[in-house]
Amino acid sequence: MNQYLLSIYQPDGDIPAPEVLEPIVRDLEAVKTEIREAGAWVFGGGLFPPSTATVLRLKGSEVLTTDGPYVEGKEHLGGFTVIQAADLDEALAWGRKVARAITLPIEVRPLQDGSRQ
Repeated sequence: MNQYLLSIYQPDGDIPAPEVLEPIVRDLEAVKTEIREAGAWVFGGGLFPPSTATVLRLKGSEVLTTDGPYVEGKEHLGGFTVIQAADLDEALAWGRKVARAITLPIEVRPLQDGSRQ
């Protein structure tokens, strides 16, 4: 089985009102349960806002530490799920279910396992 990262791209701004967020959370939990029951779940999690990020950057022989995200944008990585799937088509099927549940863009990307060069 291959592993795939399902990245959730979230718009910057305030958290949606409870009447908007609650059905999304409910639908996402249902998809996560389905992924677990299918044996495809590896791990996942939500992330705090980009303002909580710390960036480490090599400059010469020094590693500089700066607050905040590496890039400025109108959206940011809000969370992720790692799944295992037989192939990209299966991973995309799970990604579509997550996109429908969460109503945000989902990027599906294979993880390198060391055997592919």
